[in-house]
Amino acid sequence: MFKPELFKSFKGYNGKTLTSDLIAGVIVGIVALPLAIAFAIASGVEPQRGLFTAIIAGFCISFFGGSRVQIGGPTGAFAVIVYGVVAKYGYSGLVTATIMAGIILILLGVFKMGGLVKFIPYTIVTGFTAGIAVTIASGQIGDFLGLVPDFSTPMMILGEEYSKMPGDFLPKIIVYVKSISTINWYSFAMASVCLAIIFLWPKVTKRIPGSLVVIILATIADIFIKKYTGFSTETIGSRYGSIPSSLPAPALPAFSISTIVDLFPTAISIAVLAAIESLLSAVVADGMIGSKHDSNTELIAQGIANIASPIFGGIPATGAIARTATNIKNGGKTPVAGIVHAVILLLIMMVLGRFVVYIPMAALSAVLINVAWNMAGFPAIRALLKGQKSDICVLTVTFLITVFIDLTVAIEVGLGFAAFFFIKKMIDVSEVQSDKQTLVGGIKVGGQEELLDIPQGVLVYEIEGPLFFGTVRKFELAVEEAKVDYQVLVLRMRNTIYLDAGGIRALEQCLEACKRKNVTIVISGIHTQPYLLLEKTGAVEKFGRENIFDNIAAALNRATEIVSRKE
Repeated sequence: MFKPELFKSFKGYNGKTLTSDLIAGVIVGIVALPLAIAFAIASGVEPQRGLFTAIIAGFCISFFGGSRVQIGGPTGAFAVIVYGVVAKYGYSGLVTATIMAGIILILLGVFKMGGLVKFIPYTIVTGFTAGIAVTIASGQIGDFLGLVPDFSTPMMILGEEYSKMPGDFLPKIIVYVKSISTINWYSFAMASVCLAIIFLWPKVTKRIPGSLVVIILATIADIFIKKYTGFSTETIGSRYGSIPSSLPAPALPAFSISTIVDLFPTAISIAVLAAIESLLSAVVADGMIGSKHDSNTELIAQGIANIASPIFGGIPATGAIARTATNIKNGGKTPVAGIVHAVILLLIMMVLGRFVVYIPMAALSAVLINVAWNMAGFPAIRALLKGQKSDICVLTVTFLITVFIDLTVAIEVGLGFAAFFFIKKMIDVSEVQSDKQTLVGGIKVGGQEELLDIPQGVLVYEIEGPLFFGTVRKFELAVEEAKVDYQVLVLRMRNTIYLDAGGIRALEQCLEACKRKNVTIVISGIHTQPYLLLEKTGAVEKFGRENIFDNIAAALNRATEIVSRKE
């Protein structure tokens, strides 16, 4: 049954909660302003379309969503897709694709397919996210250096003629190389200073985002520098003209069957990406607030937002992890904070929209390069590179195809590789460990289950079968739903003969959640392949070697010791 979290949260709502939501909403609204503009420009559309998206989609995602604290709006993940669609089909084509994606998202939610998103392996998500980050960063080189490519006559690149900046990675880099003589040293200096401030600003304070600070400082500095020195760089106004101070009237594009057919694969890409990013954001939020979102309701909300956004002149939207975290850290308790954030953005656009035209493009390029850096996920990549060769292969292939070919193809090929490697691993593991031996010794007594004497305060959870990308969500749900007051969680892995990167991540997330509740994890009956992978990725040290055992009796003795110490 479709029941948005907003209406559930009104139970017990009071003045204190309202105050917290108002403060968080105002802060997130201010934080979202430069990001909304920057993501629109990175996507190849006018800056105001980012504001329209943050207002309309942000409101819809909070009003209809299944998460208490999710903040929605434009994100960097869509920049690659949107840029390509706009370049080929124009903005009307993007509207068509986004509305189709919205319908797909609603259908996924209605038919309770929210859990299916978890079947996309962690390696693929990491690979294409890093690929998108590289693409976003590469798209900002021109503004960072103040380059002025000359398309007065079509530019021949790799056998094709371009009359404007290409959307693909390699042609874009070639255009930059050919235009390097037009570098604007003033733009380069401004962008470099802005980027340095953004990186160093958290050491000053984390409450005010560095991106907002550099936008304000760079705009003021640019106005005075132009006035007294004559140095100049491109601004939003010089490139895009004025910014409207109100929302546009709703309008539908002129649909055609041929356009719908051509853009259907793109619509699927937008829908899949929106589903993945929004549900990942909601899961991260759950961990921060100790709550649980409704994934199917969240998908329906994402669908409504992606239908409404383009009708009001916006672009695709999804849940934004950074803005959601900002909301939580500033006291956001319910979806009211997300609604306030949308209203604040509308008020800013109405009152201060005319000043947006003075923002230098060099400063925005620094903001987007910082976004790309954070988005790339270097810690996750480093961890995966320590793992299995199959995971490294899937990660690398997905990354390269995302950067050099297409995101949709990257997901399809990545899934194909992941499935192939999984089948191969199952065959290998079945041959080597058909007798189900643990790292040290056997696990069954006479082929029968042992009668376990489980101490008070200890929960034993047995993982049946391989813990890989296809079963991770079941594991997460089972741990979430264990409503037992326990101090030690014993994970029994005697029947888990295979583990992949997604399984490692699920175990580490479980470990982090347990640490927040002062619960210790003890692992029992671990097999060779899972243990060696835990060892290789450094996860053994996180769990503690003293908490990993080859049999359940030793694990329960350790659990008893921990409970006694805690008491």
